[in-house]
Amino acid sequence: MNPTDFRASETGRVIRARGGYHAFIPAPLPPKLSYDDELVLALSRADAALSELSGLGRHLPNPHLLIAPYVRREAVLSSRIEGTTTSLAELLLDEVAAGSTPRDPDDVQEVRNYVTALQYGVTRLRTLPLSLRLVRELHARLMKGVRGEHATPGEFRRSQNWIGAPGSTLETAVYVPPPVEHLMEVLGAWEQFLHERNRVPDLVQCALVHEQFETIHPFLDGNGRVGRLLITLFLIERGRLSQPLLYLSAYIEQHRREYYDSLQAVRTDGAWKGWLGFFLSGVEQTARDAVSQAGKLMDLRERWRRRLVGSPKAIELVDALLVNPYMTVARAQRLLKVSNPTARQVVSRLEKLKLLSEITGRAWGRLYLARPILRIIERIRGRDAED
Repeated sequence: MNPTDFRASETGRVIRARGGYHAFIPAPLPPKLSYDDELVLALSRADAALSELSGLGRHLPNPHLLIAPYVRREAVLSSRIEGTTTSLAELLLDEVAAGSTPRDPDDVQEVRNYVTALQYGVTRLRTLPLSLRLVRELHARLMKGVRGEHATPGEFRRSQNWIGAPGSTLETAVYVPPPVEHLMEVLGAWEQFLHERNRVPDLVQCALVHEQFETIHPFLDGNGRVGRLLITLFLIERGRLSQPLLYLSAYIEQHRREYYDSLQAVRTDGAWKGWLGFFLSGVEQTARDAVSQAGKLMDLRERWRRRLVGSPKAIELVDALLVNPYMTVARAQRLLKVSNPTARQVVSRLEKLKLLSEITGRAWGRLYLARPILRIIERIRGRDAED
């Protein structure tokens, strides 16, 4: 890490650590910000989009129908940023098709852990505020039984880490976070700001909290995933999200280079305006996309339910397909609490109406897919889902 790159003393300071390498110590939050017209407009637009999404979450007939697939999509995309290759279809298929062998079981487990950690965090907020304790609990669930498990799940690092190209060292890294002996001091300051209320706008505080967490990099592995989890959990805790429906990983993956450059520019040049603009634009775009997707899924649900009037079990199965668009007769039997022949009849009716398609071509162990639902969840561009 080149200390001359870090030119903004108000953002933090570069020190020479005990091992002789240079590392960065961030200054306590919040920084001094200038709310010019551009920032105020970006904040206003993001606030409006987030409020619309939160309002939608309050009025959905069954929020779980949207939360479940979106949580899984977020898990896939957040893990993909860190290098996993599991697709959303593979994760959904793995949940449904017992005995199937994923292309990469380790990748699938990492994504599953993200789902578990996020669901745990949303529930845990009822009894514990966002805090260093909750951050450790999230990390423990995120890293359980996966390739990063050696990185002491649920514990802050006890050795130095760094950020750089593959093969880089402490000397050649682009960025070196605070050394271990400074870690609890900067984490304590971060937690103190996390608990502050009414000092800066919620979305600005969320952006600052995320940036500082990534700068501190308190774990040996999993920092990026925990940092992205914190965005959703922060907005839920502050009452800005009624349901966990906002996830920035798709936006971050799409603009990955700009994301990392913006974070680094804060450290080197104090470029808070650039980072806030990036973050607020992501919130606005992601919230508007989520509202659009929710509308498409709910419209599709109503159209399908109208076609199935008089078949309550088939209507019930439509809701299950919104949670996971893959279906087997065994899954239908379990969900509907009916006999195997009855489950087959329900699945067959959905197939005859072209709401389900059989995708194995086998006479046994058949697997069905509601393709229009999967297209919406995956956000495949082009023609909207059909009836």
